[in-house]
Amino acid sequence: SEHWIVVRGVAAVTLGRETVLLTENQFTFIPAGEKHRVENPGQAPLEIIEVQFGSCLDEDDIVRLEDRYGRISINRGSACFSCSAS
Repeated sequence: SEHWIVVRGVAAVTLGRETVLLTENQFTFIPAGEKHRVENPGQAPLEIIEVQFGSCLDEDDIVRLEDRYGRISINRGSACFSCSAS
């Protein structure tokens, strides 16, 4: 799960099928497994703080359903080294 806090700007946050606008000092909670995205609908820069919760805190669990920016998950399928116990 994640907690997003808007520090500056306006964030259009989509959770599942619902989109809400968050402004400075507003926040949202994203449950684990929930489809979500953030967009900057304005001209001013958007700054958010993302706090992750759980036993594994890396990016290996990202599944991109749509990506208009051409990013790919480089580490897909690799182990979560920060979480693995030997």
